[in-house]
Amino acid sequence: MKKAIIIKTILASLGFLTFLSPNQASAQLIPQPWVSVGGNDGDVTYAVGARALNLGVEVGVGPDGSTGVDVLKFISLPVISPYVGLGYYSEDKGVAVSGGVQVGATDHVFVGAGYNSVRGFNGQLGVRF
Repeated sequence: MKKAIIIKTILASLGFLTFLSPNQASAQLIPQPWVSVGGNDGDVTYAVGARALNLGVEVGVGPDGSTGVDVLKFISLPVISPYVGLGYYSEDKGVAVSGGVQVGATDHVFVGAGYNSVRGFNGQLGVRF
């Protein structure tokens, strides 16, 4: 029981530090685009997205020709950026939830992995300007 309280306290503290840490405003104003390819139930899925000011938008094509838009919230950490999102897809797919992480590979390239409840697991490749 005591171990669980300590772990929850550490996670909460890290979360608060993340939200209170200063960010470079000038670097956040330039959008960071990416492409994403994944799969769900044997169907190939695609998406393109962009991120600015720790918010992102991803437009994707899922199974059965469904199309949709996801709004993403990023948490900027020094090397990795986890995110969560909520979207809506056509063809009676409805509301989608998503989450994942993007990692800086070089100064101008990042890679990522994520999951979307409509589009399935996906890999991402993007650029920073």
